[in-house]
Amino acid sequence: MKFFIDTADVEEIKDLASTGMVDGVTTNPSLAAASGKSFLDLIAEICTVVEGPVSAEVTATDFETMMKEAAVLRKIAPNVAIKVPLIPDGLKCCKALSDDGVMVNVTLCFSANQALLAAKAGAAFISPFVGRLDDIAVDGMNLIDEICEVYANYDFSTEVLVASIRHPMHILEAARMGAHVATMPPKTLRQLYKHPLTDKGLEGFLADWAKSGQSILGN
Repeated sequence: MKFFIDTADVEEIKDLASTGMVDGVTTNPSLAAASGKSFLDLIAEICTVVEGPVSAEVTATDFETMMKEAAVLRKIAPNVAIKVPLIPDGLKCCKALSDDGVMVNVTLCFSANQALLAAKAGAAFISPFVGRLDDIAVDGMNLIDEICEVYANYDFSTEVLVASIRHPMHILEAARMGAHVATMPPKTLRQLYKHPLTDKGLEGFLADWAKSGQSILGN
């Protein structure tokens, strides 16, 4: 499974990228606005840190303007993936861009039927939002299972990018279902490292080593 970071915080991206765990980055207008930076400059900076796909979302909702915005965004770097909403004009934009060899991430997906449309439009990624479904008492992970099943039936190349992840269990369940990508806030990626028995075991090892009076460095 690929790990994408869902943030516009460049320092966080740099720190996590140094671990080798970051395969890409997703952004959206809300995250970009909160960064306080120029959107185009922000995407360009992120693309210098991460070699994998960096999703940059259009803000228009009509086909013509979406295509104009996409033309600007795709010039930033070759690893920019144009992010479009799952609306009719968004899928038209997806089809046009994907036919031209551009990576497209179709976002705000909440049903397997919508995911099927995105795949047929040539999307590189489909972004189902599991946390937002959980928020309205609908099982978000059931949607991931449905999409993975449908895509496998027809051997679509579109990758399932699990979005709106709220906790590590979302990631584990998505991985077990065969989802290709999970995009998560930095804090959620860091939570994957944590286990109380790891901390307890390390504490014991270090205490025993300190008692031995030895040093690997010989100091």
